Amino acid sequence: MLSRFGYDIEVFERCDDVGGVWSASRRYPGLRTQNGKATYAFSDFPFPRGVAEWPTGEQVQAYLSAYVERFGLAPRLRLGTEVVAADLDEAAGMWASQSVNAARGELVRSSFEHLVVANGVYCDPFVPTFEGADQHASAGGQVVHTSELRDLETARDRDVVVVGYGKSACDVAEAVSEVAASTTVVARQLLWKVPRHVGGILNYKYLVLTRLGEALFRSPELRGPDRLLHVRGLEPGPRMLSALRAIATRQDRLGELGLVPDGPFEEIARSTVSMTTDRFFAKVRRGKIAVCRDAEVAGLHAAGGRPLAELADGSRLPADLIVCGTGHRQHVPFLAQPLQRRITDTCGNFKLYRQTLPLSVPNLTFAGYNSSFLCPLSAEIGALWVAALGMGSIELPPTDEMRVRVRQRLRWSEERTQGRHAHGGSVIPFSMHSIDEMLNDIGLDISRFTRLRQWLLPIAPTAYRSLEKRLLERRGTLETLEHNSLAAG
Repeated sequence: MLSRFGYDIEVFERCDDVGGVWSASRRYPGLRTQNGKATYAFSDFPFPRGVAEWPTGEQVQAYLSAYVERFGLAPRLRLGTEVVAADLDEAAGMWASQSVNAARGELVRSSFEHLVVANGVYCDPFVPTFEGADQHASAGGQVVHTSELRDLETARDRDVVVVGYGKSACDVAEAVSEVAASTTVVARQLLWKVPRHVGGILNYKYLVLTRLGEALFRSPELRGPDRLLHVRGLEPGPRMLSALRAIATRQDRLGELGLVPDGPFEEIARSTVSMTTDRFFAKVRRGKIAVCRDAEVAGLHAAGGRPLAELADGSRLPADLIVCGTGHRQHVPFLAQPLQRRITDTCGNFKLYRQTLPLSVPNLTFAGYNSSFLCPLSAEIGALWVAALGMGSIELPPTDEMRVRVRQRLRWSEERTQGRHAHGGSVIPFSMHSIDEMLNDIGLDISRFTRLRQWLLPIAPTAYRSLEKRLLERRGTLETLEHNSLAAG
């Protein structure tokens, strides 16, 4: 996006291919998108025909590689190159960075006028520190994060314990159960999961990836039709969510499995949303997968030469391989520590206006920290916002007012999700609210008819295809006006 607005861009990517979480070096067996290919795409580049409705990790990475080729971005990319340090000379208004190319073993020093942090809210895998890990390893035990599990052969004929109950944990458990001697999921807390086809018939995108579906959740600022779904005494929004809860419970037969979560159904949308992994609950019913609910791994052991995992209740499980679906650390490790302290609060939350702009560090923006149901589209609109900001097409509120808004939004997000809001880097479930706010700042919008259709039909990224062209046309008009003003002067 920025290259189209005339900026000279250089991209540093530590993986050897494009794709981030979809990279061949990070994707786990069983990885698929949460939502279908029609909504998980950029506005100007749909998925090719023949790709499954819910693309695999390999298909998403191929899509992003094709995007690079289609728009000639390869010369701008430094793959296999990790930024290890970045600092700002505020007097000169310049960034200095150091990066390492692992293959060539060389240190690269660069300088830039502006830095965009796009390392993702799923930056570094988090693996708990287990007591007794050395003893477990000496008996042949292995502990990995889901993003470090490359293939099923690692699990073949082994007793596998999967820690966690989110999407990645259940995806991996279902996949490895095909080859493992045993598969056990240890879940500290059960999460509600949305079936891909509600009632076995209706594609979930008609319930979740619409403005109506988003409006079922109470946003911090209820506007227009949203307010009708949260009228006190009537509250049709919570009633509809309650109905979905009943359907999901019955459809996946959670009652007979003893896997009905304790929390309300609204908790399906925190910093992410968890879809039901195909065949997961069917395999639990058949005994291919065991689930230990409300349990934690307290430590690792070895007995009789066999690696074991001990749960908090004292029970022990054979555990040749432990796969941790325990999330990621959201941080920017390459930024100088003084800068990190300026852009985060005491809880490590990112203080970003519109999840993009830090207010205390100049010449710095973030991309992708508005993680949503519609990640490619959200990132695209965020990039458009940065481009508009750079050309002076956004009139920001006073800084103190923006700081108040950031604090209020972080406080609200933390309370609503019990701290599971990706340190402020997620806008789920309010994908459209976030996009609307950014477009309102820029002074662009989709048609009223399109907006009306979005209340009942899934969001189509192609509806936003013309926005870039309209902003480019505006820039041309502004440059013409500036040129005429200078000539007149």
